Amino acid sequence: MRYISYFDGNDAPTNIATDAWLLSNLHADEPVFALWQNKNAVIIGRNQDTYEEINQDFVDEKDIQVVRRVTGGGAVYHDMGNICFSLFVPVTSETGDINFGTFIKPVLKALQDMGIDAELTGRNDIVVDGKKISGNAQRMERGYVLHHGTLMYDVDIDTMVRSLNVSDDKFISKAAKSVRSRVAMIHDIKPDLSYDDLVAGLMDELTNHGEDGEYVLTDEQRQSILDLRDNQFATWDWTFGESPASDFHNEQRFDGGTLGISVQLENGVIKGIDFNGDFLGLEEWRDIEDKFIGIPFKSDALLEVLNENNPNQQYFGTVTNEEIAGLVNVEKDDNKDFV
Repeated sequence: MRYISYFDGNDAPTNIATDAWLLSNLHADEPVFALWQNKNAVIIGRNQDTYEEINQDFVDEKDIQVVRRVTGGGAVYHDMGNICFSLFVPVTSETGDINFGTFIKPVLKALQDMGIDAELTGRNDIVVDGKKISGNAQRMERGYVLHHGTLMYDVDIDTMVRSLNVSDDKFISKAAKSVRSRVAMIHDIKPDLSYDDLVAGLMDELTNHGEDGEYVLTDEQRQSILDLRDNQFATWDWTFGESPASDFHNEQRFDGGTLGISVQLENGVIKGIDFNGDFLGLEEWRDIEDKFIGIPFKSDALLEVLNENNPNQQYFGTVTNEEIAGLVNVEKDDNKDFV
């Protein structure tokens, strides 16, 4: 694959804007990739409630950037101990045929060639000996897939935990201990592998051992990315926004992630609807938002709309249509993860 050099620097709104712009506008005939870093930042999933995910006082105190990305999944913490990767791949498959394993193979091979016994497991994780070293997310748009993720080389876990909505000191050490039991750092797995060696190994594998060159962005393209950053990804409206008041809200943790539903009602009819959570939809569920407006707020009516418009589970990942429709009747699940 050819590689794209991101802008110099580690500004999260710029890098997240670059991901989004390249997916929507690059239209390369072949797969391309990029490796990049953010300074301290919390990156929020497309469908999450930012206020529910972050410890606002802590991120303000530590000047931690908060940015919403275009892909689903959960909130993640970035610092200079992470290496982020993005793959942009033209696809011809139907949405239902696309899976994480297809695109993560070269990253897995690079890690394995460096002596790291990595494997793909769960919804979207790369693990070593059962411990997570990477989380990944995808989005498909007009025949292209963005697959991006992080590799934890030597991340500050205490700052991660404090950033992700743990404000009570008595729970900090417990949460950090829990995270440490479930994640691993590449630096600890292979102490003789430096950060620069990790990057070099990824570059070697992903560029076909150096045979594929750089895809150079024009000045005009770079300016378009900066404009997107300024007009969307660096704005309060995009990252925080204002959630409309709802007459009904419920959420549940499923095998495919947490999914919540908020509904505005009038005489038992849906007038507004929002789905939120860390589910991993490939496409933007808001593209079918208007299909729900005007129908009765009943599980069978919701299921009918979902079956007609979400046949390949493209909008809500592996959360099934039946599970989504059942949110009308189930009690809220308050379980929360940190990684």
